[in-house]
Parts: sequence; structure tokens; C-alpha cells
Amino acid sequence: MSTIPDISVVMSVYNGEDGLRETVDSILSQQHVSLEFIIVNDGSTDQTQEILEDYARRDSRVKLIHQDNQGLTNSLINGCAAAEGRYIARQDAGDVSLPDRLIRQLSFIQQHPDAAFASCGTLYVGPSGEHLYEVKRNPDNATERLRTSRVDTIQGPSSHPSTIFPRSLYEDIKGYRSTFYFAQDIDLWIRLAERGEHIVMPDVLYKAAFAVRSISGQYRREQIETAQLIIESARRRREGLDDSDVLRQASAIRPDANRRKGRLARARTMYFIGMCLRKNRDPHSSKYFKKAFLTYPFHFKSAVRFLLAARTATWNRDVQRDSTSGISA
Repeated sequence: MSTIPDISVVMSVYNGEDGLRETVDSILSQQHVSLEFIIVNDGSTDQTQEILEDYARRDSRVKLIHQDNQGLTNSLINGCAAAEGRYIARQDAGDVSLPDRLIRQLSFIQQHPDAAFASCGTLYVGPSGEHLYEVKRNPDNATERLRTSRVDTIQGPSSHPSTIFPRSLYEDIKGYRSTFYFAQDIDLWIRLAERGEHIVMPDVLYKAAFAVRSISGQYRREQIETAQLIIESARRRREGLDDSDVLRQASAIRPDANRRKGRLARARTMYFIGMCLRKNRDPHSSKYFKKAFLTYPFHFKSAVRFLLAARTATWNRDVQRDSTSGISA
């Protein structure tokens, strides 16, 4: 006799062998909750498939879907379609769910039966695990910030995978939509918030790795453009108007393979990581300014920070040398 799990954790992964075991272990080690872990291998060409199949052989809770590369949105659609749990929780490859995340989110959303979805706080870390910053949403206006009609004021959860929502409601609103290659999470949250409240836990229960090659980092313009169309679609939907032309525009927004643009986006991302570390007084900030400069030397801010860091390092060495010489004398 099969038992319906409390939670279906859904994750997509593409060439994510680095850090994959830590991610999977963080879910399978969750206590006091019955779960299934649905992992969509989105056409990986590294060791991802072998790692996942090893877990599936050892733990029956791991359910694998292997497919040709289709992108995040279609992967999540396929993963959520296979879900059997009462609730769906998200997870991203390379990230970590902190201990007791799932049972605490499950208990929280069960205390609010009219909630459309719940989210927790997120700790963002750099590529080498450096502490960057934490994001905690205000529970008092979390729902209203998703019902706005302005792209400059809309605000979703602390991170896409920090969420949990009832599977029945997800299916009722038709879930993720393949129209949106980018910002598919914003589209889902807006439609969920039209049916109930976005409730927020103050606790940081999710750790997200800030990847240099992330979709949000490399395609920020496309993310914003898609989000604007999503908001316009929502406005028309609420007013009973046709939004088919908006959806056609959104479906045409796809990744740009332009190499120069990719280098510039990576430089900007590394510069951002460097600035976060600098704010935290972390000396590793200079490493990211250097990487940004070498990746795209024409990114002016990176060049300035790199040269200033190099100058400071030279000055410190000179001071140390002079000090040592003086002692020796």
C-alpha cells in the first residue's frame, strides 16, 4: 500500500556535478517529514547522471527524470507533473536546505490553511561559500507586493527555491507556464497570490549559492523584460481582458548566445560578489575584482576596483618590508 508523501521536493539540474552531493544530502537528511525527491536531469553531459543514479539505487525517495536539455521552466513543469506529495517544495542544484527546513515550513503552512504558498529567508553565499548577504521578506506586505501592477515595486520570496505550496492549488492554476523561459517563478507567485496569501517565515532556512553563470546574472535584461510582460498579463487577466499578444511577446524571449555579452554578464556578476565581500570586509573581494577584470577588461568598475586592490596590496607589502628592515637594523 503506497503512502502519499507530505512533500515532493522538485529540482532541475544541468551539468551540476559540483556540489550536487551536498545538495541531495541536504534534502535526504531532513527529519520528521515524509518526502519524495524528484530530480530532473536536464540533458547533463558531465557526471550528474551517474551521481543521481547512485543516490536512486540507495534511496527509494529519489525519483529521477532524464530528458534532453529543455531549460529550467520545462524541467520544473515535468518535475511537478510527477509530484505526488500534498505539498511541493523547490530546491536548486548547488544550494542547500538547512536542517529542519522542510518540517518547519510544512508545519508553518499547515497552520495557515488559506495560504497559497509559504517562503523562508535565504542566505546567499559566493562560489567558494563566502557569506554574501541574507534576504528576509516583510510578512506584512508580502502578498500585496505580488499583486502590484508595477515592475519596480513587485517583490517575490527571498529566493525561488525557498518556497512550499499545496500541490492541489499548483495544479488548479496550471502551474509553471512554458511561455516564460525567464521569470517563470514570478509568474507562478503572482497567480498563486491571486488565490491566497504569501506567508513568510522570518527564519533563514535556505542557503543559495550565487553562481557566476546563473540565468539571473547573465540574462538580467531578459528577466526584467519578461517580468514586465508577466505583470501586464496579470493586469489584463484581472480586468477580464485578452493577454494573448503579451504571451506571444514573452514566448519570443529566449537566451542570447552572444559570447561578448556572456563575458560582460559574468564580469558584472563577479564584480557584484566582490562588492558584497568588500562590504563584509572580506579580503577575498579583490580576487573577484581581478576575475571580473580579466574576464572583461572593459568593465570600468571592475578595472578600477582591481587596480585599487593591487595598489593597496603593493602598499601593504612595502610597509611590511620597511618595517621588517627597520627592525633588522
